[in-house]
Amino acid sequence: MPHILKTTDADFEAQFQALLGLKREDSADVNQAVAAIIADVRTRGDAAVAELTEKLDQFELTPDTLTFSEEEIAGAEAQVSAEEREALELAAERIRAYHEKQLPQDAEWVDETGAMLGWRWTPVSSAGLYVPGGLASYPSSVLMNAIPAAVAGVDRLVMTVPTPRGEVNPLVLVAAKLAGVKTIYRMGGAQAVAALAYGTDSIAPVDKITGPGNAYVAAAKRQVFGQVGIDMIAGPSEVLIIADKHNDPNFIALDLLSQAEHDESAQAILITNDATLADLVIEAVEAHLKVLTRRDIARASWDKNGAVILVENMGEAAALADDIAAEHLEILVDNPASLAGNIAHAGAIFLGAWTPEAIGDYVGGPNHVLPTARSARFSSGLSVLDFMKRSTIAQMTPAALRAIGSAAAKLAESESLEAHGLSVLARLDQLNS
Repeated sequence: MPHILKTTDADFEAQFQALLGLKREDSADVNQAVAAIIADVRTRGDAAVAELTEKLDQFELTPDTLTFSEEEIAGAEAQVSAEEREALELAAERIRAYHEKQLPQDAEWVDETGAMLGWRWTPVSSAGLYVPGGLASYPSSVLMNAIPAAVAGVDRLVMTVPTPRGEVNPLVLVAAKLAGVKTIYRMGGAQAVAALAYGTDSIAPVDKITGPGNAYVAAAKRQVFGQVGIDMIAGPSEVLIIADKHNDPNFIALDLLSQAEHDESAQAILITNDATLADLVIEAVEAHLKVLTRRDIARASWDKNGAVILVENMGEAAALADDIAAEHLEILVDNPASLAGNIAHAGAIFLGAWTPEAIGDYVGGPNHVLPTARSARFSSGLSVLDFMKRSTIAQMTPAALRAIGSAAAKLAESESLEAHGLSVLARLDQLNS
């Protein structure tokens, strides 16, 4: 059974804080092991990557097998059914169309002093996409990571995917081709992140690394940050559903389980002002847990991390939602847009009963790489902007320098940075001579 909380209970706040404080991330201390792997790759390069790949994935990595050949990718395409291909193409088309609207605009203007100011946006030169490997890997994640990079204009986009025992999901290779990825490496784990960050004889380093992975991958991304950019450190998946009595409890149960089936650390929460709906949803969840293919995983997630919170009104629901700052937020009420306007913190928002979160995972258009573990309070999901950077532009005229230069010199003096001030004053002296 999930945690059951009621805002009318005297100890609700303590229960709610305990829920927020549940330790759902992988607790294994992997930092030391990851640091050793990174150091080994930096020192021995290809040899270290090959040894670790053979040890962890039981796959021999050689110069000939480091990347997938065009023939292998064509062979993967032949294994994909027409229906699967069409679904991938639809997803790619919608994701690309959505992200094209995120492209930022350059700006330039002349202010009242005559100075020209502005900014310009340029893409990172190269990006590496990490994709979890094996037959259970997710082609949707390939599209969600690679398409924003392609839209941003990244010149060199590579992908790395482990192939344990040589296994790979052919859909992953097809998705990479659809998204414009030219080079796909057969490597994973912390060693892949290190190789992308620092480079080896065979692998050119990239400027940014994105994509999900296990605790070792997450730790490696954290440790190489600064050498390269990263998207985020993603934790277990989560969904928060706010619903009133005018909803199908079966819909809600399935939406909750769509997150719980990800892994045992995932979290699914329902907030409602109707006790009858809460009971019916719990019953529906229990019924589905008897037949779901991944029922053992979903059961562990639901029993350990799941919650049903009963509130007196939707104002309370909105306030709680801001505290939870969920990765995915479904709002199933009569006027969902109005309630959403009162909620500031969520990774992605799904409005109305006909917008299941699963649509967002695949074909909705917005990105499904989202902040977890309450980090939606200060960060956003993956976007085109993650593959771009902004350079500011300034050009002073003599008149503009006369207007503002003395203030700059005074501030430099107050900070005891003499050369700073002199670099401005020298120009002012020449202008005034």
